[in-house]
Amino acid sequence: MSGNRMIYFAGSITGGRQDADLYFRIVAQLKSYGTVLTEHVASPTVEADEDAAGLTDVQIHDQDMDWLKQCDVLVAEVTQPSLGVGYEIGRAVSLNKLIICLFRPDSGKKISAMISGAVGENFHVYNYTEDQVPDILAKHLK
Repeated sequence: MSGNRMIYFAGSITGGRQDADLYFRIVAQLKSYGTVLTEHVASPTVEADEDAAGLTDVQIHDQDMDWLKQCDVLVAEVTQPSLGVGYEIGRAVSLNKLIICLFRPDSGKKISAMISGAVGENFHVYNYTEDQVPDILAKHLK
């Protein structure tokens, strides 16, 4: 295991927080592989925390872009549609980062073709159930 790996976790914030508990459990697993630069995404109070920190939208964008540049891998939970997550994935592609997208088909939602169709050497999309997360992460992060 690479303890000094930098990991960017992306999950919906403004688009909906229905999966915050799941994000927390995924981030907990990611922490065994390295530093999760965006651990706050799993916080149930992330929007209030950002407001309390007094960060402007520009500061949030620039901070996240700095973290994207630093990271070795982007892990995105893409079940809850989010413009921000889509943007982060696109930027990670342009930075040639390893990208792992996780989608739960049992959610009744449909994944964007722009995500499901983007598979390649550094771009991996998984239809998953939560019990499969450890194996998916291990495949790419061990």
